[in-house]
Amino acid sequence: MNFGNILNQIGKVDPEVFEKTSGRRDIFKHFGTKVAVAALPMALGSMFKKAYGKSTSAIGDVLNFALTLEYLEARFYNTATLNASLFPTTAAFNAIKTIAGHETAHVSFLKTAISSMGETPVSEPTFDFTAGGTFPGVFSDYATFLAVAQAFEDTGVRAYKGQAGNLISSNAVLTAALQIHSVEARHASHIRQMRKANGFGDVKPWITGNNSGIASSAVQPIYNGEEVTTQAGVQIVNINGMSISSDAASEAFDEALSKDQVLAIVDPFIV
Repeated sequence: MNFGNILNQIGKVDPEVFEKTSGRRDIFKHFGTKVAVAALPMALGSMFKKAYGKSTSAIGDVLNFALTLEYLEARFYNTATLNASLFPTTAAFNAIKTIAGHETAHVSFLKTAISSMGETPVSEPTFDFTAGGTFPGVFSDYATFLAVAQAFEDTGVRAYKGQAGNLISSNAVLTAALQIHSVEARHASHIRQMRKANGFGDVKPWITGNNSGIASSAVQPIYNGEEVTTQAGVQIVNINGMSISSDAASEAFDEALSKDQVLAIVDPFIV
């Protein structure tokens, strides 16, 4: 996601712009740059075009890939909030409604950004959140809803990390992408804690090994590969004589998913 230069340009024009866009600073602190960027006025199109006067199809492809995922999440959460009785408490409903608002803003921002580059945003697909009947109670059973939400968020974390390597040539762009990745991780952590609090899964705020904590083999591709215990060729288990288990080593890092892997994961949810 090539947001780095946008943030720099905004900061030069008005260093306090992020303070002005929302009075709910605690939300910004919790959800980070992804939300702050999404909350900016959609009149940023000309600024985006200035930053990327020579747009390439590669940049457009990355943005459209992200847009497809944001369509998925936005439609999922917005559909869920249409049925307030799905949620056991007002706090739970409000938490999901807040996330829904964020995802809707992300869709609007990405569409504006892509258009301002002279490229065409992909159209929103038609979604089947039951995944062909795999999750029939996704919008009527709270446990199922949170399980699917966790699956989507965990996919997002690995998907954004999977794009980082494509941005390695630009420190600003790479920084922005990793900031977005960190916010996706916070979303995933929050959903996981909601599941844990309701006794819906033996999960931590992060992934352990390749365990989903979801009683469905359909989501396993999201977690395959997370059991890795080496980083940069270094074995983390018991590194430097420290007592570090394989579970702890696998929890320390998120592993990347390629674009093709992500699209294969979400394909059952697209009609």
